[in-house]
Amino acid sequence: MKSKFAMLALLVVGFQMTACTDAKEVKLDVMSFNIRLDTPIDSLNSWQYRKDNAAKMITYYAPDILGMQEVKLNQRDDLMERLPQYSALGVGRDDGKEKGEFCSLFYKTERFNLLKYGNFSLSENPDSIGVKSWDSAYPRMVTWAVLQDKTTGKKVAAFNTHFDHRGKVAQSKSAELILTKIAEIAQGLPVVLTGDFNVIPTSEPVQHMIAGGLKNACAEATITYGPAWSFHDYGRVPLEKRRLIDYVFTNGPVSVDKYRVISEQPDGGFLSDHAPVLASVTLR
Repeated sequence: MKSKFAMLALLVVGFQMTACTDAKEVKLDVMSFNIRLDTPIDSLNSWQYRKDNAAKMITYYAPDILGMQEVKLNQRDDLMERLPQYSALGVGRDDGKEKGEFCSLFYKTERFNLLKYGNFSLSENPDSIGVKSWDSAYPRMVTWAVLQDKTTGKKVAAFNTHFDHRGKVAQSKSAELILTKIAEIAQGLPVVLTGDFNVIPTSEPVQHMIAGGLKNACAEATITYGPAWSFHDYGRVPLEKRRLIDYVFTNGPVSVDKYRVISEQPDGGFLSDHAPVLASVTLR
């Protein structure tokens, strides 16, 4: 009888130890999605014809953290209306309020507590939103947040950005600044970084970020699926010329389980001129 009780006690202890070990790991789905700004020049591809499908796609894949680029104020409001399960962070890049494009950072409200949040510009004066630096064509910025999983207490620092599409110096300097700010803000926490970086994987800015400790989810994932490109310009770019410029990066104790580029096209149109990128990660 004593041996049976002893065995039962060992099983209980073993279960508790396994539960504690599992509690230290948190699985997240993280998406980066350039939604293409709302502009009438897109004609039948303009936002009014895409917004419902964009919201449905997000609802279907249900990322826990979602970084979006080229989000105008009305687009943010449209998405908030259609995605009540998310909270939205960010400011307009032109004035630090509501003017210009947002690098909107959405997170599941029921899953996370928001501990800290902020914005900084990709410039020589990071505290000043709405400024251009180096050779950038537009003001560029980052929206970030420190989130805490409500179940496990695990924290993660999420960053979302959109690099300049023309300025080579700006792209390189932005990569340097991102690394500096991640170290300053995250302070050792697991990190996810989403964005449209406007550069290919072999480019100097991406390689610099990797050398600085960031990991490209596309290259690190145990399982990958989908095409090797993300920008298609509403299908106008020939397949052989399409390139990957949208990324999910990680840093710290994070492993990448799965990665895919979501290239499907809804009936009667496109989600955007970019394909969303989705990574399933585990915070260790």
